[in-house]
Amino acid sequence: MKKQLQRASLLLSFSLCLGIAAFAQSIATGGAHSLALCSDGTVKAWGYGGDGALGAGSNVNSAVPVQVITISSIVAIGAGNAHSFAVKDDGTLWGWGSNFFGQVGDGSATDRNAPVQVAGLSTVVAVAGGDAHSLALKADGTVQAWGRNNLGQLGNGGNSSSTVPVPVGQLNGITALAGGQLHSLALKDDGTVWAWGFNGNGELGIGSNSDTNIPVQVSNLSDVTAIAAGYGHSFALKSDGTLWGWGGNGFGQLGNGTNTDSNVPVQVSTTNVTAITCGIWYSLALLADGTVVGWGGNNWGNLGNGTYDNTSVPVAVSALTDAVAIAAGGGSRHALALKANGTLWAWGDDLYGQLGDGTILSMSPVPVAVIGLCDVANAMNEQVEDVHVTVAPNPTTGILSVHAAIPDILSVEILNTMGQVVCRTVSVASACAIDISAQPGGVYFLTVLTRGQVITKKVIKE
Repeated sequence: MKKQLQRASLLLSFSLCLGIAAFAQSIATGGAHSLALCSDGTVKAWGYGGDGALGAGSNVNSAVPVQVITISSIVAIGAGNAHSFAVKDDGTLWGWGSNFFGQVGDGSATDRNAPVQVAGLSTVVAVAGGDAHSLALKADGTVQAWGRNNLGQLGNGGNSSSTVPVPVGQLNGITALAGGQLHSLALKDDGTVWAWGFNGNGELGIGSNSDTNIPVQVSNLSDVTAIAAGYGHSFALKSDGTLWGWGGNGFGQLGNGTNTDSNVPVQVSTTNVTAITCGIWYSLALLADGTVVGWGGNNWGNLGNGTYDNTSVPVAVSALTDAVAIAAGGGSRHALALKANGTLWAWGDDLYGQLGDGTILSMSPVPVAVIGLCDVANAMNEQVEDVHVTVAPNPTTGILSVHAAIPDILSVEILNTMGQVVCRTVSVASACAIDISAQPGGVYFLTVLTRGQVITKKVIKE
């Protein structure tokens, strides 16, 4: 862990030296991929790239953050199992990734490896995704849903899937949404919670295990300020900082000291909670003091406490303080925490590189630093020099020769002045060539990402 903290410190000090135009301001996780919204309105993604889940224009996995292409001015993000969304500042919604059931919402059933506009939606303020369905909250407090609907997860009174958004029941006054694996949740402005979809584990919290294709009120809940949905369980955070869960509990994911499912809310054994998130058979809570606790299944180290042991009561995530946001998607086996200093930490499964630390197949039961995140220099007219990397010729008409006296180079990228990746190569030894002849003339930034630092140089394309 000490080594990981040293890496993060090095990254942070380098970023401060450069001056950073963008920092991560919100995060989201899918089943095996991760997203970060940067403060400049761009989005980075990493992990599973199959089905186009990263929105980077290919279906390639990435162990480090890559730019989601063609979108900017983003104000909110969300993710389903293998699909993702971004809300623009004009209220339009853009999606990409797996689309077999129409969960991207563009009217097709074709996977998208680059963002496409969700059909017929405007004034969107928030978005959430499930396994293969999606939800959008509009500024007027109404909800739209699309994608798979075999178990009523769209909440429109039917069970037919839809490739375009359809209204959810008679819901209004909604302030937040959550997408579980096969169910959905909505929080109303009166502090009540509403649920619909699959209910085999009691995840709807209505006192029975019957599915419903229209929204129904969760039993005995009021004064709720936040909600979360996992693989087969759900949570509500109340205004007094108490946390209540319901649904499947075979791994202790309800956090009440038992392994008994509950189809009505039960109180979690922790207080002073400010945020809640949950993945596949586990749950995490952010506490008022900036620490994070977790409980439930821990086969992938996804509780972040240095073990792989399940627990039915909350345990602290190791060496993590000053957290301001957490994320673990409904089908995810990994988790993220954003710290107050702008650094991002990840733990759990790393089968596809979803931890973002440059490794693959290296699950971690303790937090590791995500590298190369939202780190575009704002001093566009300054040359950043480093004796470890040479680039020639510079200026160039097309092909750059890059030589680095650093082991373990993870990637070399060329970014334009908007922070968008226009060329990229991965897993190079000490030298490589990058062809930018197809790019227009102007200023670019060549970024060499290693396991310990990020080195950026200004490049002039003639």
